[in-house]
Amino acid sequence: MRTIVYALFGALVWLQGVAMAAQLHKLDFNGTTVPVIFEKSDYLPIVSIQLIFTNAGHLSNTKDGQADMSAKLLNEGTKKEGSVGFAQKLDDRAIELHASVGRETFVIEMSALKSEYAYGMERLTDLLADPNYTDEALAQIKRQKIGWLMQKKSDFDYIAATHLRAILFKGTPLARPYDGTLESIQAMTLDDLKGFIDTHLGKNNLIVVAGGALGLEELRAYLAPIIARLPQVETKAMPPVRATDGNVTETIEEADTQQAYIYFGAPFDYSYKAEDQYKAKIAEYVLGGAGFGSRLMEELRVKRGLTYGAYSVLRRTRYASYLSGYLQTKLASQDEAVRTVKAVVRDFVKNGMTQEELDAAKKFLVGSEPLRLETLSQRLHRAFDEYYYGRPLGFTKTQLTHIQNATLEEINAFIKSHPELADLSFAVVTKKKD
Repeated sequence: MRTIVYALFGALVWLQGVAMAAQLHKLDFNGTTVPVIFEKSDYLPIVSIQLIFTNAGHLSNTKDGQADMSAKLLNEGTKKEGSVGFAQKLDDRAIELHASVGRETFVIEMSALKSEYAYGMERLTDLLADPNYTDEALAQIKRQKIGWLMQKKSDFDYIAATHLRAILFKGTPLARPYDGTLESIQAMTLDDLKGFIDTHLGKNNLIVVAGGALGLEELRAYLAPIIARLPQVETKAMPPVRATDGNVTETIEEADTQQAYIYFGAPFDYSYKAEDQYKAKIAEYVLGGAGFGSRLMEELRVKRGLTYGAYSVLRRTRYASYLSGYLQTKLASQDEAVRTVKAVVRDFVKNGMTQEELDAAKKFLVGSEPLRLETLSQRLHRAFDEYYYGRPLGFTKTQLTHIQNATLEEINAFIKSHPELADLSFAVVTKKKD
């Protein structure tokens, strides 16, 4: 039966997004107002729901790795049925139920055929009421996590990215190891995980994202017993932080690497609340987001042959806005690659882009938009992002009009107003010297 569900989800990818757009509803549950982003879609007999808890992701760790380990614990089923028993009942009905964490949010997602959805919601309610707080479950997720961390000791991209974050955000929660350390995971207790779940998964920091072959009132009825079980929690949003402009370069020597892994970043003094996001989107695309059409790729690969690929993004989150990017190169050319990245970004900030680059960016960003809204999950994800960042639903669509009408003068004025982008710091994993 699981194969049938996977096939149906695969078919959904090919359906064009002509259904009713996702809408925001504020539903009352015994005095608690819960934002619900919902889109009804009857193309396939499938329903999905995400319970998204804000201020409950990696940045909420009081112990390194606590949020991620709490999600893994929820994936071990209920205490009554155990991991295998709980999973078997879900599998028999082709129900997907999974918890995960991001930097800022904790997500529990359930999806099923419409005929099995009521049962799936019952299972979700049971999970929240009776997590598998057992020594066996804790030992299992510790083994998994420690194995993963051991593998990451030889993942040089992971090492470089982690060091760069520590450089850019030294002394803040953003610099801490989100996934934990061997020591923090080994020391994790059931009380640590129970404490995190009890204090971060609340009815007052919940956003529901749902869609598929059901109505809004059906959804409300399914949600009521779940929300009734959730506590009121204290939410603690982290204040915004600024990436360092100290132009730091840190070299990490590793015995086994055969090439250099170069990660770089810089501050970007720009708010996620700004209404002219289209300017940042265009600048991001041209500098390092366009693949072979980007400035970094052109200078580093096409002209100099220093790398197979070089990329950068302008991250704009609630807690920090910054430039980040990466590339790999030969050990012998790592210094040249670093110098080239610095030169490319300096020139970009000083002189901006060309009309040809702007035209190419417009063509891609506007022309590829339908591909970003093909599926129900894409549309719901887009709507959630807009709501989460305090924008009206449909904001992204209006930005496309601004992209289409953008002039070279205004985009270059925007780029030149952010000289801090050239204050680059680097984390470079390279060969250990003999």
